[in-house]
Amino acid sequence: MNRTRLSLAMLVLIVIAAIAVVVSVAGGSTKKAEPAVAANSAISVEQTSVGKALADANGRTLYLFAGDKPNVSTLSAAGRAFWPPFTSTIRPSATGGAVAGNIGATSAGQVTYNGHPLYYFVGDHTPGQTAGQGLNQFGARWYVLSSSGAAITSAPKASASSTSTGGGAGYGY
Repeated sequence: MNRTRLSLAMLVLIVIAAIAVVVSVAGGSTKKAEPAVAANSAISVEQTSVGKALADANGRTLYLFAGDKPNVSTLSAAGRAFWPPFTSTIRPSATGGAVAGNIGATSAGQVTYNGHPLYYFVGDHTPGQTAGQGLNQFGARWYVLSSSGAAITSAPKASASSTSTGGGAGYGY
């Protein structure tokens, strides 16, 4: 009888611990999607590590999802947590080399360019970053766009701060 009670008590403790872990992980590390872009949004062409690419009014790089259909987003809800859609309450203006005639929107209000629904990547933290370039996630590849609206498929060029100078393996030799 004591052995049964001890086993039951251990099982209860394990279940409580598991629930606590799930709650802390879900509540503490969930990254929310970017909020909708303000009504005065714009699309421009900015210099990035893959060349000149589309960006929003704040210089954040915009991406296309190769799995989308023209003017229709096919990205899952799970995918949107990592690739939030670029949305606007009005049609964004075209500046700095972007073509106004290429800007549109899906029926859900997601901004499109040359028929491609546009997205941000949560791994980009500063203007001009292209950390999502070429990633194969959620069923297809992700690419930045040129001013014509075509996918730029080249890999990002390494920046001076990320290239290795060799030797030492971090030991300061």
